Amino acid sequence: MTPEQIIKRPLVLTEKGNALREQENQYLFEVDLNANKPQIRNAVESLFNVKVERVHTLIVRGRMRRMGRGTSKTQNWKKAFVLLKAGDSIEAFEGV
Repeated sequence: MTPEQIIKRPLVLTEKGNALREQENQYLFEVDLNANKPQIRNAVESLFNVKVERVHTLIVRGRMRRMGRGTSKTQNWKKAFVLLKAGDSIEAFEGV
């Protein structure tokens, strides 16, 4: 997989994501469900030219949603918490 396929989108519009970014230099991403931690580390380092210290991942389970009279389940997706080395930052997140 290419880095563009591994990193689907940054998660910037959450309060938790903003607090982690400002206080602990952690960034949140939605990543491919089949990507592992070394792949996520390499993708972030190559796309944003930063050094990654640690990667934590979790799978967000889909919820049951109403679709008219019936119900359907939304898809599962994977979230990655990426801790950068001190002094590094990702410019795409700044000013959001």
